[in-house]
Amino acid sequence: MNILIFGPNGSGKGTQGSLLKKKYNLAHIESGAIFREHISQGTELGKKAKEYIDKGELVPDEITIPMVLETLKEKGKDGWLLDGFPRNINQAKKLWEALQEAGMKLDYVIEILLPREVAKNRIMGRRICVNDPNHPNNIYIDAIKPIDGKCRVCGGELKTRSDDQDEAAINKRHDIYYDTKTGTLAAAYFFKELAPKAGFKYIELNGEGTIEEIKNTLLSQLS
Repeated sequence: MNILIFGPNGSGKGTQGSLLKKKYNLAHIESGAIFREHISQGTELGKKAKEYIDKGELVPDEITIPMVLETLKEKGKDGWLLDGFPRNINQAKKLWEALQEAGMKLDYVIEILLPREVAKNRIMGRRICVNDPNHPNNIYIDAIKPIDGKCRVCGGELKTRSDDQDEAAINKRHDIYYDTKTGTLAAAYFFKELAPKAGFKYIELNGEGTIEEIKNTLLSQLS
């Protein structure tokens, strides 16, 4: 089973991806990790990517897409979940062409739907338990709201991540994601239009539900 997943920061995409990885024994391939791995291993593609990264420039698609494909082939022999790529319409088109040329099948594309303001509040509302960062706490989500300012699971102290409170950075990431003309949503819509004739299934999920509700809806549509 090969899956491509889309969702804005704050949509729970990482959580659902992790659940799918465990249930179906998929290789969870995240775009940032691909760069780090190739660079640390000193591969030819990694060396080329590092030259751009060191200069603070975006790595060209001509380097990124072969890197993604190579990782899918090496780690995703029993199925993969690609997360964080493509980020724009051009990458979506080039990725699809590359998958076709490599004879790699795409089975599902998942899009987690979440209004932009809700996504931002979820990020800024996250609170981290000092005893266990996996304890879910968020001041904007009733189901996991802290109790009297303490961790709802263990009563521990809570803290915030500095990047969760950087509204300008969050807006910048969301500007890219919610751009329906050239950005990440444009990439998702490219696959949505392609799905009926290309033979894969496009699944839309309401990201405003609970983790369990989203998971159950998703699993019911995977067959």
